[in-house]
Amino acid sequence: MRRYAAASAAALCLTAVLAAPAAASGNEDGGDRGWRPVTYEPVDYPAGERCDFAFRTEPVHNEVVVKTVATYPDGSPKTELFKGALTVRVTNLETGATYDEDASGRGLARYAPDGAYTYYAVGPFLVGFEEGQGNLPRGEYVIDGVYTFTFDAADQRTVKWLGEEKLIDVCAQID
Repeated sequence: MRRYAAASAAALCLTAVLAAPAAASGNEDGGDRGWRPVTYEPVDYPAGERCDFAFRTEPVHNEVVVKTVATYPDGSPKTELFKGALTVRVTNLETGATYDEDASGRGLARYAPDGAYTYYAVGPFLVGFEEGQGNLPRGEYVIDGVYTFTFDAADQRTVKWLGEEKLIDVCAQID
């Protein structure tokens, strides 16, 4: 019971942190208050890297914006907020099968000076793992719910859910 209460409290706090910037994303004069668009380019992955077959990810709808809320003395981002609608199409390059997925999660990213970062998020996020790269098997996934996603300086990846674990194996959707 104590573990459930702690997870619920953490999820509530994370939701409040992520919802507040969304509510303050504009102002009366139409300004963007520091939010800027994020551009995602199509990316091709070779067979065997994440899925057994070659595939491509590409945005089909992108309204994602980012806001830097803290910087290091050299001006590089220390903390950034992300929000906005994103639909990603994943295409099996061998068969032409496609799968469109909502990847519109909201998040707060904290960057370490060594290049590591942690993404605190609510909602869906598309991410891949190579063999031995983290706590999920090789694959391309949609992770969802309330979670943290950590990339260490060596690009090892760890997903930790705060509550229900929601995971879609995208490779299986287009195999």
